[in-house]
Amino acid sequence: MPVRQLLILRHAKSSWDDPKLDDFDRPLAPRGLKTAPLMGRELARRGWLPDLALVSPTLRTRDTWRLVAQELPKHVQAEFAEELYEAAPATILARVRQAKATNLLVIGHNPGLQQFGLRLAGAGSDESVFKKIEAKFPTAALARFTLDEDWADLDFRGARLTHCIRPKDLA
Repeated sequence: MPVRQLLILRHAKSSWDDPKLDDFDRPLAPRGLKTAPLMGRELARRGWLPDLALVSPTLRTRDTWRLVAQELPKHVQAEFAEELYEAAPATILARVRQAKATNLLVIGHNPGLQQFGLRLAGAGSDESVFKKIEAKFPTAALARFTLDEDWADLDFRGARLTHCIRPKDLA
């Protein structure tokens, strides 16, 4: 069985300029429009190419995905998953367990995405990376995990946390 790769990406910085907009409909801020493609280029540079993207259906997560996907050297199927909006770690885990891909990207929101990453990190994880995520998982931050089992068998503490990359790390 191939090693599986799970990438979790917090949506890029969103705009709060229009107080009348529902949270679900907030667009990306100018900073988010810059950092999303930056993270996509980094995924491509490292060869961390997903086979499938699970994306929360909010405007800011869809736009983050669109800008990331434009930087990837291959087309990646995306599924917009309602349950990822404001999801708790257990909800994210349940959705990941249904994946049919070797390399998976999940784009969602804090605090659930950060908590999911912290709870997923198990034996073999990089402690300094764990502490980095524990301290802060800012907008457009990306965490990478690997695992040797099927998605359906994944449980908390069941993956190796290997990397955390924030836009400021690439500046």
